Amino acid sequence: MKKNLVAIVLLFLFAFTLKQELVYVPQNWPKPIYDFNTNPISTEKVYLGRVLFYDPLLSKDNTISCASCHSPYSAFTHVDHALSHGIHDSIGTRNSPALMNLAWQKLFMWDGAIHHLDVQALAPISHPAEMGNSIQAVVKDLQSSKKYKALFSKAFGDSSVTGEKTLKALSQFMLTLISANAKYDQVMQHKTEFSEQEKKGYALFKKNCSSCHAEPLFSSYEFANNGLPVDASLNDLGRIKITQKSEDSLLFKIPSLRNSEYSYPYMHDGRFKKLSEVLNHYTQGIHQSSTLAPQLKKGITLSSPEKVDLIAFLLTLSDKEFIFNKKNGFPKEAFE
Repeated sequence: MKKNLVAIVLLFLFAFTLKQELVYVPQNWPKPIYDFNTNPISTEKVYLGRVLFYDPLLSKDNTISCASCHSPYSAFTHVDHALSHGIHDSIGTRNSPALMNLAWQKLFMWDGAIHHLDVQALAPISHPAEMGNSIQAVVKDLQSSKKYKALFSKAFGDSSVTGEKTLKALSQFMLTLISANAKYDQVMQHKTEFSEQEKKGYALFKKNCSSCHAEPLFSSYEFANNGLPVDASLNDLGRIKITQKSEDSLLFKIPSLRNSEYSYPYMHDGRFKKLSEVLNHYTQGIHQSSTLAPQLKKGITLSSPEKVDLIAFLLTLSDKEFIFNKKNGFPKEAFE
């Protein structure tokens, strides 16, 4: 009896340790929102999700993968164009959001149209200007692949492929995309110190930016109108399209400032290529409207030297370990 009890305890500790290694909660971070009980994480499921993430088989013409718009080297977004590109050279209507720290988010997409990470992938898979496919067609293609039958068997205990398994595997890989080791984090852990310029920038950040970009995630992940004039060609009014509520007009999800050095172009439509352009918007380009965020109604005042100091601080949010982590990259061995 005692031996069995010890075995059970050891098995629990192993599973807990494994889970912590795959999806860990950094010190002083809030509890994740994602319920791991509904999708128990494992190394095999994460790996399957990673292979799926990089496979263009998910698109209708086998040309576009998740990674086509979410490159690891740009904080899992894209940098070569303002709007996402899809099959048949289609151009989308929004900039791809950076993917990181997703376990702490409850709504997804710029307008919050998706309420759960486990179904998030359905949106790009089915969007005609992105992957232009259906989950039924994806499952059919995966079922005909010996490689995927083996991967699903390792991940789920049998080789049957379903839409739910496919989406949950993708979700598991995305849950492991945790960025928490930038210079900022090392300063908070008393492992290093900010430079004098970075200290000044941090003070400016706390004064002008922290109400929307709250530490340590550097976003509240709520929705706000940040004063961008509407692009006449896109006419994107944001969250109102989802809620049909007038108070949600021009509201978009607040992105994290983590890894902003890598995640340009900025804003939901990718209109700004440089951080300096973003700061110029907040100091000189705010468009007044009835739904404008209260914090911005009086504007933000920053001198040119202060803008430089603030950018110096933002660069301390760059997590090179995350950006260049080979465990997040293309699984070459799976495609050989």
